[in-house]
Amino acid sequence: MSNGTVVRMKITLDDVTPTVSRTLEVPLNIRLDRLHTVFQTAFSWTDSHLWEMSFGQTGFGIPDPEYGFDGPLDARKATLAQVLADTRRKTFQYLYDFGDAWDHSVKIERVSPARPDLTYPLILDAVGMRPPEDCGGPWGYAEKLEALGDPQHEYHEEALETLGDDHDPNAQPDIPLIEARLEALAKKWAPRTRRKA
Repeated sequence: MSNGTVVRMKITLDDVTPTVSRTLEVPLNIRLDRLHTVFQTAFSWTDSHLWEMSFGQTGFGIPDPEYGFDGPLDARKATLAQVLADTRRKTFQYLYDFGDAWDHSVKIERVSPARPDLTYPLILDAVGMRPPEDCGGPWGYAEKLEALGDPQHEYHEEALETLGDDHDPNAQPDIPLIEARLEALAKKWAPRTRRKA
């Protein structure tokens, strides 16, 4: 997906130690539902839970008809460019999985012209492995890490089951894999060119 302007942003998973963050460049005109997909891809989340992006008091997600007008605004009908212009914000929150509450702080680092030789979205940096899904959020994860490191801990077996005996919170993400997945998204989202008959 190439267009005139890209946004560099750093996304940090809140309340998780060691630090888990990603630095990305995305087209300024990306739809928010696609930005959610980029975040899921960059962190290797499984996209199996509800989510919301909050710009101050304004939330975007995929509305559930059961909630009527109380839910978030439709992320499929808003672009990052529109929302940043409307809210004049340099930061926003991305919440994934309302139960475990994986909250991510997003900081806009800069807006710049896209490079014609690059394909966007693009990952520039990745630090830390994200916690396993459904492990109890940041606090449940911290407890499980503590139990995992102590064979005498009363919840050691449960932590082993949830995290696996090969879980290493200090491992580094597979950046080439993330790059390949983002490239696949860019191809999928590329505007189709019509052939003349």
